[in-house]
Parts: sequence; structure tokens; C-alpha cells
Amino acid sequence: MKIIVNGQPQQAEKNTSIVALLQTLSLNPRQLVIELNRQILTSEEIANIKLQADDQLEIIHFVGGG
Repeated sequence: MKIIVNGQPQQAEKNTSIVALLQTLSLNPRQLVIELNRQILTSEEIANIKLQADDQLEIIHFVGGG
């Protein structure tokens, strides 16, 4: 199925979870803010939501510095 990640079309398996997608992208969900269809998700939602065709994800990565 087709989803949009940070404005770019991407293919994902049907019933893929957000956590599984983040693993394929080598991203740690603890360091991210995830927005699904313009709604910011809690950690619990990230762990439980399955993606649907045409979902739009924005993934924001925290960067520390000093």
C-alpha cells in the first residue's frame, strides 16, 4: 500500500505498524515526534496504530547539541 512519509511516497505492507515502519527506517521512536494525518501521536498510540493506505506521516527527529 502507498503511504506518505515526510512528503515522500513510500510503499508499506498492509497492516504495518508505525513501530515496524520506524524499524525499517532504523529510527528509534523514543527520539521522535510522530504526526499521523496531522495529529501528533502519544508513545502508546505509536506502539498500537496500524497504518492504512494513503496515511500521511511526519517524522521529526530530536537533535541535541551544546
